[in-house]
Amino acid sequence: MTPIQVVGVGLEGAVGLAPSTLSIIQQAQILAGSDRLLNHFLEHPAQRWSLTDLPERLRQHLAQPQPDRVVVLTSGDPLFFGLGRQLLQVLPAAAITFHPHVSSVQLAFNRVKLPWQDATTISAHGRSLERLATAVKKGASPIAVLTDLDNTPGAIARFLQSLSLSATYNLWVCENLGGPDERVHQFALADVPLTGISPLNVVILQRVDVPPALANLPLLGIPDAAFYSFRDRPGLMTKRSVRVQILAELALQPEQIIWDIGAGTGSVSIEIARLVTTAKVWAIEKTTAGCELIRQNAERFNTPNVTVVPGSAPVALTELPRPDRIFVGGSQGKLTAILDHGCSQLRDDGVIVLALATLETQAELAQWQSLHPTWTVAYQQISLTRSVAVGAFTRWEPLNPVILATLRRSTHSI
Repeated sequence: MTPIQVVGVGLEGAVGLAPSTLSIIQQAQILAGSDRLLNHFLEHPAQRWSLTDLPERLRQHLAQPQPDRVVVLTSGDPLFFGLGRQLLQVLPAAAITFHPHVSSVQLAFNRVKLPWQDATTISAHGRSLERLATAVKKGASPIAVLTDLDNTPGAIARFLQSLSLSATYNLWVCENLGGPDERVHQFALADVPLTGISPLNVVILQRVDVPPALANLPLLGIPDAAFYSFRDRPGLMTKRSVRVQILAELALQPEQIIWDIGAGTGSVSIEIARLVTTAKVWAIEKTTAGCELIRQNAERFNTPNVTVVPGSAPVALTELPRPDRIFVGGSQGKLTAILDHGCSQLRDDGVIVLALATLETQAELAQWQSLHPTWTVAYQQISLTRSVAVGAFTRWEPLNPVILATLRRSTHSI
C-alpha cells in the first residue's frame, strides 16, 4: 500500500463509500481534507491535517524514514479538476494511490438525463469565463461548468446573454449533488436567479436552436441568431453591425443585379433581398454546406430573389448576368482574378464593396489598385466593442476589426 491514499467522497459521506474504501480510511494514521469532508469522520482517531500547504507538508512527510499512513479526502474524482493534480506536481506518482468517487459532473449529467460522452467541461472556479465564451461561440453542447462564488449560475447566464450568440442554451443548476438536500432545476437563461443557490453546484448547458419570430424582424439588421449557421462554427458569418454598413456602402437601388461572392451563410444576400425586393441577388459559395445554408436561409426569410451559385469565383461568375453591385466577402486568395473579372462585367455606375479580413488581402487590393488607376478605393475600418457581463459587473469586449473597401470608377461621382 502506498503511503498516501487519496479518496474521493460524495456529499453523502461515508455511507456512499465501498467497504474496501472505508477500510483504507479506517487504517489511516493521518486524515487530511477540508472541514466539510473531515466532519464525515468525527470519530476517527487519526491526526487531522487541513488543506493549507498540504502538498508541501506531504512532501516533507514522505521524507521521513517510516511515514505514517495518510488518507487525503477530496470531493468526487480527485483527478477531475481536483486536488490530485496539485499533489502530482509535488509528490512522486509512485507514492500515491487514487480512489475516485463519482464526479459532480458525472452526477449532474445523469440527473438531467443527458449523454455526456461528447461534453465540454469548463472550470470557472477561480478563472475567467473566456473558455466558456470560446466554447459557446463554437456551438459546443452539452457543456458542464464548475462554478464558484463569483461565477455563479446567475452570473454565467447573464454572461451568455451578453454574447449575442447565434443560438441559445437551456441551463440546469444541479445543487448539492448526492446529498440529502440535492436540487436540480432547469431554467431559460433570462430566468436564472442571481441568489438563493447553494455554492455546491454544477451548471449544465445544452444548445437550443430557436426559430426566430419572423414577423417581428426589422427591415434592416436581422439578428445574427435568426440565421441558420454552421453548427460547428455558429459565429462564422458577417455580423449584423457590419452587414448594415456593407449595405450602406453598396448604395442599393431597385431592380439591380447583385453578386455576393463568398456568401457563406447568405446573411448579406438575405439582407439585400429583403430590403430591395426587386433586386436579383446571386449568392456565390464554394462549399456544399454553405450553399445549403443559403438555401435554408432564403426559404426561412422568404427571399425567392436569392439564387445560389455553387462554385468558386471567378470561374463561377462567367455565366452570371452583368452586375450593378458586387460584394466580396471571401476571395480564398483569388482577389486579383475576382476583381479583374468583376470590374470587366460591372455596369458603368457600379459599386464593389470588399470585406478585408487579413493584411495580405489588403496588400493585394493595394497592389491591384496601383495597376488600375481608373478605379478609386475608399477604406474604412469598423471596430466594434460590445458590453459583456462579468459577474455582477459589465465590461467592454472588442471584436476583431473589419476593413471595408469601396471601389468605384474614378469618373463616377455622387
